[in-house]
Amino acid sequence: MSDFRLAPATRLDQVRYDIRGPLSLRARALEQDGVELLRLNIGNPARFDLHAPTALREAIAAHLHEIDAYGHELGLEPAREALVADAVARGIHGLDIEHVFIGNGVSELIDMSLRALLEPDDEVLLPSPDYPLWSAATRLNGGVPRYYDCPAIRGHLPDAAEVEALITPRTRALVLINPNNPTGAVYPRALLQQLVALAERHGLLLLSDEIYDGITYDDAQFTPLAALTGAVPCLSFGGLSKLWRACGYRIGWLQLTGARAALRPLRDALQLLAALRLCANQMGQWAIPVALRLRGEIATLTTPGGRLHATRAALLAGVARSEFLDVVAPRGAIYAFPALRDGLLPDFDDQAFALDLLEHEHVLLTPGSGFNLTDSRHLRLTLLPEPALMVEVLARLEHALARHVEVATPRYAHG
Repeated sequence: MSDFRLAPATRLDQVRYDIRGPLSLRARALEQDGVELLRLNIGNPARFDLHAPTALREAIAAHLHEIDAYGHELGLEPAREALVADAVARGIHGLDIEHVFIGNGVSELIDMSLRALLEPDDEVLLPSPDYPLWSAATRLNGGVPRYYDCPAIRGHLPDAAEVEALITPRTRALVLINPNNPTGAVYPRALLQQLVALAERHGLLLLSDEIYDGITYDDAQFTPLAALTGAVPCLSFGGLSKLWRACGYRIGWLQLTGARAALRPLRDALQLLAALRLCANQMGQWAIPVALRLRGEIATLTTPGGRLHATRAALLAGVARSEFLDVVAPRGAIYAFPALRDGLLPDFDDQAFALDLLEHEHVLLTPGSGFNLTDSRHLRLTLLPEPALMVEVLARLEHALARHVEVATPRYAHG
């Protein structure tokens, strides 16, 4: 028999996606053994009985007779026209349908964009913590992530001077995730303007992940980056998954703004890559025009009386009562990123703790190190469940932390 050589490519060695990684696999095994788990590790609204508006499904059903054929590689023209109109309404100008790409979710479009942009060892500036797909796609396309800090002490916001200090001759792009996953930070307009100026000074492409763009709380104000960039080339990413709770539709979009001459080579490369995958999901694209007309509908969840607002309040109240946790109140998105309080458990290992929490308390959360955060004392959890479930999760988390602190205290006291 032949000696098959089936080792995976070495470029995967530094790629991780802990949101669906080893902890998730262990959780599945526990569930197969009959253990009932509380899963707050992933932002999947339908799993918490939060579904897409009925009008989106009706729009798809009305066009089922039109979806059998391949479509245009950039996406359905009515959908792209609706995205241009939506952009203008939000203060974004200079966009036309030839600079709008529709893909099979934002994830595909992120990968395509970095594949079109990067040469081997080109550098991409990424937030730490980041959404790990950005790091993975950078590495898989030959690039090198360089991380700028977004610490809790600063409300999980970057510092423009610190970002600029990381720029080298190999730096090609600056990535922003706003509103932020995993921290819930919403970037102030003034900070965005500083980052745009930085990109202009150094000739960097701006990549703005805005999948949570309408999900904000209290007085937080989201500003689309492309509304501030003028001639600076900017790629903005959005989609149906979160704002419209339609993750399974796998529909995302990419909008290219800035000086046309500068954008042309990258735009043409993106069209080539889009053509190679033929087209995006035809069914889900018919939901886009209807979805964009329902942008304000998310307020039923994010304002007082809404599910996300109430669960966020339960989270903040629970952490305020905690002996062990601190948190920066999330101002947007659907996550919180609490941290073990300073001074407790100096040798804290968030991966080991998350596994212990799963095994003994039957709660699945994602450790902060899974978001490319070094020396993490953080855990990410979703705000999607009912408030009562959040209260229960925090009680179990508090119990697990109390147990760890009790075990560790004699060791530290006598160390």
